[in-house]
Amino acid sequence: MYCAVMDDRQLTEELHDYLFAIRALVHTELKELAQEAGLTDTQTDALWRLSRGREMTARRLADLLQCDASTATSMIDRLEKRGLVRRLPHPTDRRVKVIQLTPEGCALRDRVIQRTTEYSPFARLDHESRLRLHTLLREVVDDPHPTGQAGGVEETVDKEQ
Repeated sequence: MYCAVMDDRQLTEELHDYLFAIRALVHTELKELAQEAGLTDTQTDALWRLSRGREMTARRLADLLQCDASTATSMIDRLEKRGLVRRLPHPTDRRVKVIQLTPEGCALRDRVIQRTTEYSPFARLDHESRLRLHTLLREVVDDPHPTGQAGGVEETVDKEQ
């Protein structure tokens, strides 16, 4: 039986459980598409990260993928050999190259995004619910340092009873 009042530790634990479950669902979809395209999971993740249109260096990509710079450079080399990315001179720093998707890389990225959004676990939610979730997740990501007890969750539940 589900208890109406959930302590903060249990709530946080269940939120992590849900995040891991969502990650597994999304990862499964990306893995299938990666295999079809002859890419590794990490290469597919890199295509996704490069799709944001921001200027991307190997260092920034390594940070986003949570790997070291040499791993990112090797992956970029393989993507470049496949014709999916190209390196361009950085506009202000001659020592750095900007990584950019080629037209073929953009087409593959579009397939990744289409398939991921088509089979997204978030598609089960209506637009308003997705907007609320987006706002909440953005708050978590933008300020990843907890400030103690999360906004009086127990108090809110108690007031509603």
